[in-house]
Formats: sequence, structure tokens, C-alpha cells
Amino acid sequence: MRRTLFAVAAGIALCNAALAGGSAQELAQDQTPAGETSEPKGSFLLTIFLKHDQSKPLEQINAQLRQQGFFKAFPPPSIEVVSWYVMMGIGQVVTLRVPAERLREVNRTIEETAWGGYRTEFYPTYDFKAVAEQLHAKGQ
Repeated sequence: MRRTLFAVAAGIALCNAALAGGSAQELAQDQTPAGETSEPKGSFLLTIFLKHDQSKPLEQINAQLRQQGFFKAFPPPSIEVVSWYVMMGIGQVVTLRVPAERLREVNRTIEETAWGGYRTEFYPTYDFKAVAEQLHAKGQ
């Protein structure tokens, strides 16, 4: 819990540092108006850290995941995978587009099939790329 709070606080601090160069009026113009997102109505981005259990070799982790049905069950049907990266020394980072009413299903799939092979962390996420590119182009 303490590590998660630290990660959230660090993320907020980085965002604030990146935005410090612009005036409040410029930043307000650059950001998507409240209630408007590029996400379909009723869905959101969810980033999941699948951290490897480093006390086990990869072959053993994968055998456990296969036994638990992870590769068949995750992601659940019709859940869009936005990105899926391997972070060397950490594990995997998956970002999904999740309809709000299916959040429980995603969580249960992870609990039932990934635990043991991975330690997990979940983060609601939003796309900041366009705003960051605009700030960069303006030299802020």
C-alpha cells in the first residue's frame, strides 16, 4: 500500500513538474474539457502491472500460469488490449480498454489465473500524449 501511494505521489509530482512551465490559462486550453475523453462512453483505460515472482525461474512461472489457465482467460473476451509491454527486471505492463461494467470480470480473471506467477498492481489510466506533444511543441 505504501509503495502504491508513493508511486501515485511520484506520478503526480512528475505531471506537475512537466506542466509547471505553462500558465493556468494555457493549460486549461490544452486539456480536454471535463467529462470529454477519447474513450468510448462507459469505458476507461486500466493499466495492470504483472510483476514476475523473481524467486521462480520463468519456466516455472509460465507452467503455473498455464496450469491456472491465464493464457486462455486473459484478457477476457472482447476486452481491448491497448498495449502490452515487457519491462525487463519487472514483468509485464498491460493497458486495457475496459467497459466499466466489466471491471469486476477483469479483476476476477487476474485473481483466478495470474496470482502466484505474478504480483499485480492496477492503475486507472488516461491518454496524456496529445497534451504532452502540444506542450513540447510550444516549448513548455
